[in-house]
Amino acid sequence: VQLQASGGGLVQAGGSLRLSCLVSGSALSTYNLAWYRQAPGNAREWVATIQRSGNIEYTDSVKGRFTISRGNANKWLWLQMNDLKPEDTAVYYCNARKEYYDHWGKGTQVTVSS
Repeated sequence: VQLQASGGGLVQAGGSLRLSCLVSGSALSTYNLAWYRQAPGNAREWVATIQRSGNIEYTDSVKGRFTISRGNANKWLWLQMNDLKPEDTAVYYCNARKEYYDHWGKGTQVTVSS
């Protein structure tokens, strides 16, 4: 499985961005897909997951502001980010995971100015 994230950029606080992740490979419907982020000097942190069952979870800091979705035969993963805050500034990574498999894409930079 290969993943490629895109859609990052510079936005003012309160603005919106939509991140996309192109997922390629086989048996994509069997993977849980997720977004993570890493701010400078910080460890990578989990943001949101959409499971193969369709169940969705978010970290508390983004609940009500971010929406994760997947579509087009699981070839795409999206993260709609609204009401962005400076603390959302980070490199965002998409992830595909199941049992013994854990795949990461290259990240996309999101910068939120105050």
